[in-house]
Amino acid sequence: MFDQMTIVKTAGAVLAATLVFLLGQSFASSLFMEPAGPAERRDWAYMGWVLEEQAETAEPAEPEPELTFDVAFAAADPDIGERVFRQCQSCHRLEQGANMTGPYLYGVVGRPIAAAEGFSYSDALMVHQGEVWTPETLSAYLAEPNAFAPGNAMGNAQAVRNVEDRANLIAYLQQVGG
Repeated sequence: MFDQMTIVKTAGAVLAATLVFLLGQSFASSLFMEPAGPAERRDWAYMGWVLEEQAETAEPAEPEPELTFDVAFAAADPDIGERVFRQCQSCHRLEQGANMTGPYLYGVVGRPIAAAEGFSYSDALMVHQGEVWTPETLSAYLAEPNAFAPGNAMGNAQAVRNVEDRANLIAYLQQVGG
């Protein structure tokens, strides 16, 4: 059936293929792996080239100060806010009296909280009745609705986290019936 020479040739071919595979893997690893060196050194290997991420003598970059709402609102662009409003349109309308899942937002800036005609507000927002939707209160509400009014219908999933987007949106809402 099989003679001894066929078995030796087959075993030799398997061993040679394994050796070629292991050598190829070792060679490829040396091209793409992080080079050995001090733990503090942050080098990255990319296709055989070592790229310095940051010179070791360079000073670390200072973090930029966080943008405040007041600064962002002073530079807000209502045209950009109109684009941001598109994510609100599934629940809100800008026409007075056009309530949906959420109240209409026509004239919301400067309007008392929980005062949109014909809308049934949750108890969480009724607590704020008598307060006014200023740009700052709208920003606080839009940043984290459940922190502003725990248990309200608008959850944190609908929050506008980016301060510039919030400022632009509020500038747009202020322009529409404000």
